[in-house]
Parts: sequence; C-alpha cells; structure tokens
Amino acid sequence: MGNKIELFNLEKHFAFYGAYHSNPINIAIHMLLVWPIFFTALLLLYFTPPLFHLPQVGFSLFGIHLVLVFNFGFLFALIYAAFYVCLDVKSGTLAALLCGVCWIGSSFLADQLGFSLAWKVVLVVQLFCWIGQFIGHGVFEKRAPALLDNLVQALIMAPFFVLLEALQSFFGYEPYPGFRAIVQAKIEAEINEWKEKKQNLIH
Repeated sequence: MGNKIELFNLEKHFAFYGAYHSNPINIAIHMLLVWPIFFTALLLLYFTPPLFHLPQVGFSLFGIHLVLVFNFGFLFALIYAAFYVCLDVKSGTLAALLCGVCWIGSSFLADQLGFSLAWKVVLVVQLFCWIGQFIGHGVFEKRAPALLDNLVQALIMAPFFVLLEALQSFFGYEPYPGFRAIVQAKIEAEINEWKEKKQNLIH
C-alpha cells in the first residue's frame, strides 16, 4: 500500500524533478523540447503492429483521411495519460488530452510520411531535443540531468512536469493550496543536499 502511495506522490516526484530544473533558462528549454520528444516517440511507434489483432480505425476529418492503429503507440500514450490523471486530476486531465492529441497527430503525420521518411524526422527531432536539454543542464543548470539518477522517473514525469511548471508560472495553478510552497522547500533542501555532497567530493 505504501509503495502505491509513493508512486502517486506528486510532491515527491515534482520535488525530484524540480531539483534538477531550477534554472529559468533550463526550465524554458525543457518546456519547449520535452513534448516534441514524446510526440516523435509516438510517431515511430505508429509503425508497430496492432495489439491483440485490434482493427485499425480509418475516418476522414476536414477532408483529411486518418488511420488510427491501436498498437504500442496507443498503449504508450494511454499509460502516460492514465498516470498523469492519477497524479492530479485537473492538470493530469489536460496532460492526458495532450497525450491523446499527440497520438492522433503523430498517427496522421506517420501515415503521411511513411516509415522511410518518418524515422529520419524522428531521429533529427530527438537528437535536437536531447542535445538541447543536455546543453540546458550543462551550461545553465550546471547539474547532470535527472535521467542519470532515475531514468524511468525522469522519462515518465517530464512531459507532465513541464506542463505543470507552465500552469504554475503563467496561471498560478496549484493542485491544492500550498503545494508550490511545500514543493519549493523540498526542492531547495534537495539542491542544498546535492551541493553539500559535491563539496565533500571536492574536498
């Protein structure tokens, strides 16, 4: 039971992520580059086979023919969306909608491009976005990315947390009153602990 509670502990997860993303420029870089990574991952997963022999769904929208395949791309987006809603219903629902939009949009683009061109687009975008984020950490944050300490948590949480960061910064959103102050205190404590460990290693 305790492990389940920890899995959906938004304060803990956001504090972990925030401790690696406290520099404003690095935060802005991640806001711009994290969701394209998610989108292009779905773009590539479009070409995986359907799950459990589920049928494809084809329809036309504004004169554009769209084919949706219930494959690993769909499962990937569904898991992310469900997890985000469990973390926080309001912002998580918005994140889940974005996951759905990314799945539909990437499906359309993949269908138009075909695999031979799509994987090249994915490669270029992924390289650009990952290099940009590493520059953000190395030049501005001056701390290694969170994925080097907790790969799964960093990859799964990143899209939701850049959205939550944007909602907090531009609209003053909080999952509940006092959330931002509580998390900020935890972030500062984690950063101070990291700095102390770094100093100890130097000396």
